[in-house]
Amino acid sequence: MKNELKYLELKTGFSDDGPAWIGYVSFSKTGRMLYFNGKAFHGNGHGNCYDVESGELYWITGIKHNGDNRHPLGKGVIHMDKDAVEEYESITGVKIENNKSYKIITVQSTDKSRIRQMMNEKL
Repeated sequence: MKNELKYLELKTGFSDDGPAWIGYVSFSKTGRMLYFNGKAFHGNGHGNCYDVESGELYWITGIKHNGDNRHPLGKGVIHMDKDAVEEYESITGVKIENNKSYKIITVQSTDKSRIRQMMNEKL
């Protein structure tokens, strides 16, 4: 399974300023399921994807090389996976430490077997 650095933003209940994260997502073998921070998302990681447990809609996309990931009208802190800081800074040139636009967090792994079991039960 490949891992990619992505920008994720919750859209359900928000306009362009929902909670947001930057971190590594992993993909299922088919590439139609993404895993990040204890959640599983259905989609291909380029646009609208939904949380398979809650049904909430997320915007998931690659990071922008200029570091301006939020919508121009959006606001709020972006939660940055501590393991992604170095690569993000290298790609964008944006320094994360002491930057009030970012909060460094520890991302939890996703229990993929739990997700598979849940998805099979729905059938």
